[in-house]
Amino acid sequence: MGVNNFKEKKWSGYIFVACVSIAFYVLLSNIGDVWKAVKGFFDNFTPLFLGCVLAYLVNPLAKVYDGKVFKRFIRKEKSRWSISVVLAMLTVILLLAFLLGTLIPQLVDSIRTFANNFDGYLAALKSFAEKQQISKLVDMNKVMSSSETLLSDAKDYIVDNIGNIVNASADAGKSLVSWVLGIILSIYLLLSKEAIIVGIKRLLKAIFSKKNNAGVIKFFERCDAILNRYIVFSLIDGMIIGIVNAIFMAVTRMQYAGLVSVVVALTNLIPTFGPIIGAVIGGFVLLLVNPIHALAFLVFTLILQVLDGYIIKPKLFGDSLGISSLLILAAVIIGGNMFGVVGILLAIPFAAILDFVYKDYILVILEARRAMKDREYDDDNIPDKISEKSKTHKK
Repeated sequence: MGVNNFKEKKWSGYIFVACVSIAFYVLLSNIGDVWKAVKGFFDNFTPLFLGCVLAYLVNPLAKVYDGKVFKRFIRKEKSRWSISVVLAMLTVILLLAFLLGTLIPQLVDSIRTFANNFDGYLAALKSFAEKQQISKLVDMNKVMSSSETLLSDAKDYIVDNIGNIVNASADAGKSLVSWVLGIILSIYLLLSKEAIIVGIKRLLKAIFSKKNNAGVIKFFERCDAILNRYIVFSLIDGMIIGIVNAIFMAVTRMQYAGLVSVVVALTNLIPTFGPIIGAVIGGFVLLLVNPIHALAFLVFTLILQVLDGYIIKPKLFGDSLGISSLLILAAVIIGGNMFGVVGILLAIPFAAILDFVYKDYILVILEARRAMKDREYDDDNIPDKISEKSKTHKK
Protein backbone atom coordinates (compact mmCIF):
# COMPACT_ATOMS: atom_id res chain seq x y z
CA MET A 1 0.00 0.00 0.00
CA GLY A 2 1.45 3.35 -1.01
CA VAL A 3 1.60 6.44 1.12
CA ASN A 4 -0.99 8.27 -0.99
CA ASN A 5 -3.41 5.33 -0.76
CA PHE A 6 -2.96 5.27 3.01
CA LYS A 7 -3.77 8.97 3.26
CA GLU A 8 -6.98 8.47 1.26
CA LYS A 9 -8.36 5.99 3.80
CA LYS A 10 -10.98 7.47 6.15
CA TRP A 11 -9.44 5.87 9.23
CA SER A 12 -5.89 7.18 8.51
CA GLY A 13 -6.59 10.42 10.38
CA TYR A 14 -7.74 8.51 13.48
CA ILE A 15 -4.60 6.37 13.43
CA PHE A 16 -2.42 9.48 13.17
CA VAL A 17 -4.21 11.15 16.12
CA ALA A 18 -3.89 7.94 18.17
CA CYS A 19 -0.15 7.66 17.47
CA VAL A 20 0.41 11.31 18.40
CA SER A 21 -1.63 10.84 21.61
CA ILE A 22 0.35 7.74 22.60
CA ALA A 23 3.67 9.48 21.89
CA PHE A 24 2.54 12.51 23.93
CA TYR A 25 1.46 10.27 26.82
CA VAL A 26 4.78 8.41 26.80
CA LEU A 27 6.62 11.75 26.73
CA LEU A 28 4.67 13.08 29.72
CA SER A 29 5.08 9.80 31.64
CA ASN A 30 8.85 9.98 31.26
CA ILE A 31 9.26 13.76 31.29
CA GLY A 32 11.91 13.58 34.01
CA ASP A 33 14.14 11.22 32.00
CA VAL A 34 13.50 13.18 28.79
CA TRP A 35 14.42 16.49 30.43
CA LYS A 36 17.52 14.89 31.96
CA ALA A 37 18.60 13.60 28.54
CA VAL A 38 17.97 16.98 26.89
CA LYS A 39 19.83 18.77 29.68
CA GLY A 40 22.73 16.31 29.39
CA PHE A 41 22.89 16.93 25.64
CA PHE A 42 22.95 20.71 26.00
CA ASP A 43 25.49 20.51 28.84
CA ASN A 44 28.02 19.56 26.18
CA PHE A 45 27.49 23.00 24.62
CA THR A 46 27.77 24.95 27.90
CA PRO A 47 31.10 26.64 26.98
CA LEU A 48 29.60 27.75 23.65
CA PHE A 49 26.50 29.20 25.35
CA LEU A 50 28.66 30.95 27.94
CA GLY A 51 30.89 32.32 25.17
CA CYS A 52 27.88 33.75 23.30
CA VAL A 53 26.45 35.34 26.47
CA LEU A 54 29.81 36.82 27.52
CA ALA A 55 30.44 38.14 24.01
CA TYR A 56 27.04 39.83 23.98
CA LEU A 57 27.62 41.37 27.42
CA VAL A 58 31.16 42.61 26.69
CA ASN A 59 30.28 43.92 23.20
CA PRO A 60 28.91 47.33 24.41
CA LEU A 61 32.08 48.01 26.40
CA ALA A 62 34.24 47.03 23.42
CA LYS A 63 32.21 49.41 21.23
CA VAL A 64 32.87 52.22 23.71
CA TYR A 65 36.61 51.57 23.60
CA ASP A 66 36.50 51.32 19.80
CA GLY A 67 34.43 54.44 19.13
CA LYS A 68 35.29 56.75 22.04
CA VAL A 69 38.86 55.90 23.08
CA PHE A 70 40.94 54.48 20.22
CA LYS A 71 39.22 56.01 17.19
CA ARG A 72 41.47 59.09 17.29
CA PHE A 73 44.71 57.16 17.66
CA ILE A 74 44.27 54.00 15.57
CA ARG A 75 43.12 54.38 11.96
CA LYS A 76 42.97 50.72 10.99
CA GLU A 77 39.52 49.42 11.98
CA LYS A 78 40.45 45.76 12.39
CA SER A 79 43.41 46.49 14.68
CA ARG A 80 41.36 49.02 16.66
CA TRP A 81 38.53 46.52 17.20
CA SER A 82 40.95 43.73 18.25
CA ILE A 83 42.60 45.97 20.84
CA SER A 84 39.17 47.14 22.08
CA VAL A 85 37.93 43.54 22.51
CA VAL A 86 40.99 42.43 24.47
CA LEU A 87 40.93 45.55 26.65
CA ALA A 88 37.19 45.19 27.32
CA MET A 89 37.63 41.57 28.39
CA LEU A 90 40.60 42.51 30.62
CA THR A 91 38.48 45.27 32.17
CA VAL A 92 35.73 42.80 33.06
CA ILE A 93 38.20 40.26 34.47
CA LEU A 94 40.00 42.91 36.54
CA LEU A 95 36.67 44.21 37.84
CA LEU A 96 35.65 40.71 38.91
CA ALA A 97 39.06 40.21 40.54
CA PHE A 98 38.65 43.50 42.42
CA LEU A 99 35.19 42.50 43.63
CA LEU A 100 36.44 39.10 44.79
CA GLY A 101 39.43 40.75 46.47
CA THR A 102 37.00 43.02 48.30
CA LEU A 103 34.48 40.34 49.16
CA ILE A 104 36.57 37.37 50.24
CA PRO A 105 38.59 39.01 53.07
CA GLN A 106 35.49 40.64 54.57
CA LEU A 107 33.50 37.43 54.15
CA VAL A 108 36.21 35.44 55.95
CA ASP A 109 36.30 38.10 58.65
CA SER A 110 32.53 37.96 59.14
CA ILE A 111 32.62 34.14 59.38
CA ARG A 112 35.45 34.36 61.92
CA THR A 113 33.46 36.91 63.95
CA PHE A 114 30.39 34.68 63.83
CA ALA A 115 32.40 31.65 64.97
CA ASN A 116 34.07 33.57 67.82
CA ASN A 117 30.75 34.96 69.06
CA PHE A 118 28.75 31.79 68.49
CA ASP A 119 28.59 30.77 72.16
CA GLY A 120 27.53 34.31 73.08
CA TYR A 121 24.73 34.19 70.50
CA LEU A 122 23.54 30.86 71.91
CA ALA A 123 23.62 32.17 75.47
CA ALA A 124 21.65 35.28 74.51
CA LEU A 125 19.12 33.19 72.61
CA LYS A 126 18.77 30.78 75.53
CA SER A 127 18.25 33.69 77.95
CA PHE A 128 15.60 35.16 75.65
CA ALA A 129 13.85 31.78 75.43
CA GLU A 130 13.81 31.45 79.21
CA LYS A 131 12.37 34.95 79.64
CA GLN A 132 9.66 34.24 77.10
CA GLN A 133 8.97 30.85 78.77
CA ILE A 134 9.81 29.01 75.56
CA SER A 135 12.03 26.63 77.52
CA LYS A 136 8.93 25.13 79.15
CA LEU A 137 7.74 23.95 75.76
CA VAL A 138 11.12 22.97 74.27
CA ASP A 139 14.25 21.62 75.92
CA MET A 140 16.71 24.32 74.83
CA ASN A 141 19.71 22.20 75.87
CA LYS A 142 18.77 19.67 73.18
CA VAL A 143 18.08 22.30 70.57
CA MET A 144 21.27 24.31 71.18
CA SER A 145 24.82 23.12 71.32
CA SER A 146 28.15 24.78 71.94
CA SER A 147 30.54 25.73 69.19
CA GLU A 148 32.68 22.65 69.96
CA THR A 149 29.69 20.34 69.48
CA LEU A 150 28.80 22.17 66.29
CA LEU A 151 32.32 21.69 64.92
CA SER A 152 32.18 17.99 65.86
CA ASP A 153 28.86 17.60 64.04
CA ALA A 154 30.28 19.37 61.00
CA LYS A 155 33.28 17.02 61.00
CA ASP A 156 31.01 13.96 61.17
CA TYR A 157 28.89 15.34 58.34
CA ILE A 158 31.96 15.82 56.14
CA VAL A 159 33.15 12.26 56.83
CA ASP A 160 29.72 10.77 56.09
CA ASN A 161 29.27 12.74 52.87
CA ILE A 162 32.81 12.69 51.51
CA GLY A 163 31.60 11.16 48.23
CA ASN A 164 29.09 13.94 47.60
CA ILE A 165 31.71 16.55 48.47
CA VAL A 166 34.16 15.04 45.96
CA ASN A 167 31.44 15.04 43.27
CA ALA A 168 30.57 18.65 44.07
CA SER A 169 34.25 19.58 43.82
CA ALA A 170 34.49 17.84 40.45
CA ASP A 171 31.41 19.72 39.21
CA ALA A 172 32.94 22.99 40.44
CA GLY A 173 36.15 22.20 38.54
CA LYS A 174 34.14 21.36 35.43
CA SER A 175 32.26 24.66 35.74
CA LEU A 176 35.55 26.54 36.08
CA VAL A 177 36.85 24.90 32.89
CA SER A 178 33.59 25.79 31.11
CA TRP A 179 33.95 29.44 32.17
CA VAL A 180 37.56 29.59 30.98
CA LEU A 181 36.59 28.07 27.63
CA GLY A 182 33.61 30.45 27.48
CA ILE A 183 35.89 33.47 27.94
CA ILE A 184 38.21 32.27 25.18
CA LEU A 185 35.29 31.57 22.83
CA SER A 186 33.75 34.98 23.59
CA ILE A 187 36.98 36.70 22.51
CA TYR A 188 37.01 34.77 19.23
CA LEU A 189 33.31 35.55 18.67
CA LEU A 190 33.88 39.27 19.22
CA LEU A 191 36.92 39.30 16.92
CA SER A 192 34.80 37.60 14.23
CA LYS A 193 31.77 39.81 14.87
CA GLU A 194 31.59 41.43 11.43
CA ALA A 195 31.97 38.12 9.59
CA ILE A 196 29.23 36.54 11.76
CA ILE A 197 26.84 39.45 11.10
CA VAL A 198 27.48 39.25 7.35
CA GLY A 199 26.84 35.50 7.41
CA ILE A 200 23.56 35.90 9.33
CA LYS A 201 22.30 38.61 6.97
CA ARG A 202 23.18 36.46 3.97
CA LEU A 203 21.28 33.51 5.48
CA LEU A 204 18.22 35.70 6.15
CA LYS A 205 18.27 36.93 2.54
CA ALA A 206 18.32 33.33 1.35
CA ILE A 207 15.38 32.35 3.57
CA PHE A 208 13.05 35.37 3.40
CA SER A 209 11.80 37.57 0.58
CA LYS A 210 13.10 41.11 0.25
CA LYS A 211 10.04 42.56 2.01
CA ASN A 212 10.00 40.03 4.86
CA ASN A 213 13.79 40.15 5.23
CA ALA A 214 13.66 43.87 6.08
CA GLY A 215 10.99 43.20 8.69
CA VAL A 216 12.98 40.34 10.26
CA ILE A 217 16.15 42.48 10.46
CA LYS A 218 14.16 45.34 12.01
CA PHE A 219 12.67 42.94 14.55
CA PHE A 220 16.08 41.63 15.65
CA GLU A 221 17.51 45.15 15.78
CA ARG A 222 14.70 46.22 18.10
CA CYS A 223 15.23 43.16 20.32
CA ASP A 224 18.95 43.91 20.42
CA ALA A 225 18.27 47.54 21.38
CA ILE A 226 15.97 46.47 24.25
CA LEU A 227 18.47 43.93 25.59
CA ASN A 228 21.42 46.32 25.30
CA ARG A 229 19.57 49.18 26.96
CA TYR A 230 18.35 46.95 29.78
CA ILE A 231 21.76 45.39 30.48
CA VAL A 232 23.72 48.66 30.36
CA PHE A 233 21.31 50.69 32.45
CA SER A 234 20.77 47.84 34.93
CA LEU A 235 24.52 47.75 35.54
CA ILE A 236 24.61 51.53 35.93
CA ASP A 237 21.66 51.40 38.33
CA GLY A 238 23.33 48.64 40.38
CA MET A 239 26.57 50.66 40.56
CA ILE A 240 24.68 53.76 41.72
CA ILE A 241 22.85 51.81 44.44
CA GLY A 242 26.07 50.10 45.58
CA ILE A 243 28.06 53.36 45.71
CA VAL A 244 25.32 55.23 47.61
CA ASN A 245 25.04 52.34 50.06
CA ALA A 246 28.82 52.28 50.55
CA ILE A 247 28.90 56.04 51.21
CA PHE A 248 26.11 55.70 53.79
CA MET A 249 27.85 52.82 55.57
CA ALA A 250 31.20 54.62 55.52
CA VAL A 251 29.69 57.84 56.95
CA THR A 252 27.88 55.93 59.71
CA ARG A 253 31.04 53.84 60.31
CA MET A 254 29.36 50.49 59.77
CA GLN A 255 31.50 47.39 59.40
CA TYR A 256 31.73 45.32 56.20
CA ALA A 257 30.81 48.29 54.00
CA GLY A 258 32.50 46.74 50.96
CA LEU A 259 30.95 43.30 51.39
CA VAL A 260 27.41 44.55 52.03
CA SER A 261 27.53 47.20 49.28
CA VAL A 262 28.69 44.71 46.65
CA VAL A 263 25.93 42.29 47.71
CA VAL A 264 23.35 45.09 47.52
CA ALA A 265 24.60 46.18 44.07
CA LEU A 266 24.56 42.64 42.67
CA THR A 267 21.18 41.65 44.10
CA ASN A 268 19.73 44.92 42.78
CA LEU A 269 20.21 43.47 39.28
CA ILE A 270 17.58 40.84 40.11
CA PRO A 271 14.14 42.29 39.35
CA THR A 272 11.38 42.41 41.98
CA PHE A 273 12.96 40.14 44.61
CA GLY A 274 16.60 41.27 44.38
CA PRO A 275 16.45 44.28 46.72
CA ILE A 276 14.70 42.15 49.36
CA ILE A 277 17.43 39.50 49.14
CA GLY A 278 20.16 42.14 49.41
CA ALA A 279 18.48 43.77 52.43
CA VAL A 280 18.11 40.43 54.23
CA ILE A 281 21.73 39.38 53.61
CA GLY A 282 23.15 42.79 54.54
CA GLY A 283 20.93 43.06 57.61
CA PHE A 284 21.96 39.61 58.81
CA VAL A 285 25.68 40.35 58.39
CA LEU A 286 25.34 43.60 60.36
CA LEU A 287 23.12 41.96 62.99
CA LEU A 288 26.02 39.70 63.98
CA VAL A 289 28.10 42.79 64.76
CA ASN A 290 25.73 45.58 65.79
CA PRO A 291 21.90 45.26 65.84
CA ILE A 292 21.49 49.08 65.77
CA HIS A 293 23.52 49.23 62.55
CA ALA A 294 21.39 46.45 61.09
CA LEU A 295 18.18 48.38 61.83
CA ALA A 296 19.61 51.62 60.39
CA PHE A 297 20.75 49.71 57.28
CA LEU A 298 17.27 48.23 56.70
CA VAL A 299 15.60 51.65 57.07
CA PHE A 300 18.10 53.25 54.68
CA THR A 301 17.68 50.38 52.17
CA LEU A 302 13.91 50.89 52.19
CA ILE A 303 14.30 54.62 51.48
CA LEU A 304 16.95 53.96 48.81
CA GLN A 305 14.76 51.40 47.01
CA VAL A 306 11.84 53.83 46.97
CA LEU A 307 14.08 56.48 45.38
CA ASP A 308 15.45 53.89 42.96
CA GLY A 309 12.01 52.72 41.89
CA TYR A 310 10.43 56.14 41.44
CA ILE A 311 13.36 58.40 40.42
CA ILE A 312 16.57 56.60 39.33
CA LYS A 313 15.16 53.78 37.18
CA PRO A 314 12.54 55.93 35.38
CA LYS A 315 15.30 58.43 34.52
CA LEU A 316 17.59 55.67 33.20
CA PHE A 317 15.12 53.47 31.33
CA GLY A 318 12.55 56.08 30.31
CA ASP A 319 9.58 54.53 28.49
CA SER A 320 11.63 51.95 26.57
CA LEU A 321 10.53 49.16 28.92
CA GLY A 322 7.03 50.42 29.62
CA ILE A 323 5.43 47.12 30.60
CA SER A 324 2.99 46.31 33.37
CA SER A 325 4.11 45.13 36.81
CA LEU A 326 1.93 42.03 36.47
CA LEU A 327 3.74 40.98 33.28
CA ILE A 328 7.12 41.58 34.97
CA LEU A 329 6.15 39.46 37.98
CA ALA A 330 4.85 36.64 35.75
CA ALA A 331 8.02 36.75 33.63
CA VAL A 332 10.25 36.64 36.73
CA ILE A 333 8.40 33.62 38.17
CA ILE A 334 8.28 31.68 34.88
CA GLY A 335 11.87 32.57 33.94
CA GLY A 336 13.14 31.57 37.39
CA ASN A 337 11.35 28.22 37.32
CA MET A 338 12.54 27.38 33.81
CA PHE A 339 16.08 28.82 33.62
CA GLY A 340 17.07 29.67 37.21
CA VAL A 341 19.04 32.84 37.94
CA VAL A 342 19.64 33.60 34.24
CA GLY A 343 15.89 33.43 33.62
CA ILE A 344 15.25 35.88 36.47
CA LEU A 345 17.90 38.33 35.25
CA LEU A 346 16.57 38.33 31.67
CA ALA A 347 12.87 38.22 32.60
CA ILE A 348 12.20 41.95 32.13
CA PRO A 349 13.80 42.42 28.66
CA PHE A 350 12.13 39.27 27.35
CA ALA A 351 8.82 40.46 28.81
CA ALA A 352 9.36 43.76 26.97
CA ILE A 353 10.09 41.87 23.74
CA LEU A 354 6.95 39.74 24.14
CA ASP A 355 4.95 42.88 24.88
CA PHE A 356 5.95 44.69 21.70
CA VAL A 357 5.62 41.48 19.62
CA TYR A 358 2.05 41.12 20.88
CA LYS A 359 1.14 44.81 20.38
CA ASP A 360 3.00 45.50 17.11
CA TYR A 361 2.62 42.15 15.34
CA ILE A 362 0.08 39.68 16.73
CA LEU A 363 -2.58 42.24 17.68
CA VAL A 364 -2.14 44.13 14.39
CA ILE A 365 -2.56 40.92 12.36
CA LEU A 366 -5.64 39.88 14.34
CA GLU A 367 -7.21 43.34 13.95
CA ALA A 368 -6.51 43.31 10.19
CA ARG A 369 -8.14 39.88 9.84
CA ARG A 370 -11.15 40.99 11.84
CA ALA A 371 -11.51 44.15 9.72
CA MET A 372 -11.33 42.05 6.52
CA LYS A 373 -14.01 39.66 7.78
CA ASP A 374 -16.22 42.59 8.80
CA ARG A 375 -15.85 44.10 5.30
CA GLU A 376 -16.74 40.74 3.70
CA TYR A 377 -19.77 40.50 5.96
CA ASP A 378 -20.87 44.01 5.02
CA ASP A 379 -20.36 43.27 1.30
CA ASP A 380 -22.43 40.09 1.54
CA ASN A 381 -25.29 41.94 3.24
CA ILE A 382 -25.39 44.95 0.86
CA PRO A 383 -28.13 43.41 -1.43
CA ASP A 384 -30.32 42.72 1.60
CA LYS A 385 -29.88 46.29 2.83
CA ILE A 386 -30.72 47.68 -0.64
CA SER A 387 -33.88 45.57 -0.87
CA GLU A 388 -34.99 46.69 2.59
CA LYS A 389 -34.46 50.35 1.63
CA SER A 390 -36.46 49.90 -1.62
CA LYS A 391 -39.34 48.30 0.27
CA THR A 392 -39.52 51.16 2.76
CA HIS A 393 -39.33 53.67 -0.13
CA LYS A 394 -42.30 52.05 -1.95
CA LYS A 395 -44.33 52.14 1.20
